[in-house]
Amino acid sequence: MRPLEGLMAVSVEQAIAGPMCGRLLADAGARVVKVERPEGDFARAYDRMLDGESIYFVWLNRGKESVVCDLAKPEDRAFFEALVAKTDVLVQNLKPGALAKLGLDPATLSERHPKLIACSISGYGDTGPYAQRKAYDMLIQAESGLASVTGSAEEPSRVGISIVDITTGHLAYEAILEALVRRGTTGKGADIRISMFDVMAEYMSVPLMQGIAGHPQPRIGLRHTALAPYGVFTTRDGQPVLISIQNEREWRSLCTSVIGNPDAAKDPRFASNSDRVANRAATDELIQAWFSIQDVAEAIARLDAADIAFGRVSDWAALRDHPHLRMIDVPFAKGTTRIPAPAALWDGGMRETRAVPRLGADTDRIKREVMGRG
Repeated sequence: MRPLEGLMAVSVEQAIAGPMCGRLLADAGARVVKVERPEGDFARAYDRMLDGESIYFVWLNRGKESVVCDLAKPEDRAFFEALVAKTDVLVQNLKPGALAKLGLDPATLSERHPKLIACSISGYGDTGPYAQRKAYDMLIQAESGLASVTGSAEEPSRVGISIVDITTGHLAYEAILEALVRRGTTGKGADIRISMFDVMAEYMSVPLMQGIAGHPQPRIGLRHTALAPYGVFTTRDGQPVLISIQNEREWRSLCTSVIGNPDAAKDPRFASNSDRVANRAATDELIQAWFSIQDVAEAIARLDAADIAFGRVSDWAALRDHPHLRMIDVPFAKGTTRIPAPAALWDGGMRETRAVPRLGADTDRIKREVMGRG
């Protein structure tokens, strides 16, 4: 039995953040009814790379049921209200105020249904000067400062995945779980609001506080701003390897057991992490000199034997062939596809996955269920 079996969630969702939260609920066993416009979640058309289906949509919507609902129509609005009356959790990531215009805002629904846990996801929240702005993943990466600490010294960059949307969906799920725990002891629901900007601002705490303290974080690509050596070095055969030294014991081991230069461990320029960061160019030059005369297999063997943390700089193809990659089969309209498995293992195993819904496939059945008619 999955931990959320027996719970029902209604998710008025589109794009990534809301659907990610809904998918996590579905993976955990909740019954998730996805409410879509007549034209469907626009993520259905993000691409056509999976036998004509969107990779984004298939990834984010397994295990759900889909109903089409035009909330501008009185009959569909009545259907939606009847659906919410039977649910435990409401997730929505429409533009702030969109449901309120229809008299269906989460605060009103929470008053009407005191045990309801309503979670609203937005770009900037419901109040404040930016509340009505459109907000998408890369816009928030830029606005929050995340892009300013990502990329090379020459220019900022986006994180290569939709990190804002994904993280916001996970944190919304986390907040819902907290609300479910509280409801279990008090019987009280919750009106939860979570904004993408707030999520990234909190994640930017260290760069922000460093800047306020007068030490703004530089943008240095695939290097660590606070630790050295912690970055990429290239072997004789042209392979990039990232190593990480976290403490003085590891530094001594690297100098003595890997690069064969025990004197470097005693050099005052490298005596502590702070010294190595201050002398990063000299530190990196010392390490790169050793990598330059090693083939990647030799370098990895030495690092492994000395218990030094390292990683290959992989691309999608290396991930596809990675010996640690776990995959699951996900059924969708055109067949079955393989997707990386959820990180959590329960009782030593992976959960079976359920299908991705076709647009509106469950509308008539669920109408009969909640309203007694199709």
